[in-house]
Amino acid sequence: MGYAKLEPKFNLGRIVATSGVMSLGIDLIPFIRRHHCGEWGDLCADDKEANDLALTNDERILSKYHVVAASGTRASIYVITEWDRRITTILLTDEY
Repeated sequence: MGYAKLEPKFNLGRIVATSGVMSLGIDLIPFIRRHHCGEWGDLCADDKEANDLALTNDERILSKYHVVAASGTRASIYVITEWDRRITTILLTDEY
């Protein structure tokens, strides 16, 4: 079984997170890395295709991940990089 090396696909810019995401008490780095390397998480096929196109069309890139908070509760987060690649925001899906 082979392993694919994950390579960054675009600039993240400044990375920020909402207080809601920070209150989950989880390590966000793995999700930022997956987003940065084009592993879009729990999106439908059409949204994943839109992200692939956004890499060359300078459009917003969105990833979604299901997570388990430190308390054991389940949540979903978005990682969004804006079209100009100046900022990447991590937030709860409820905060969007």
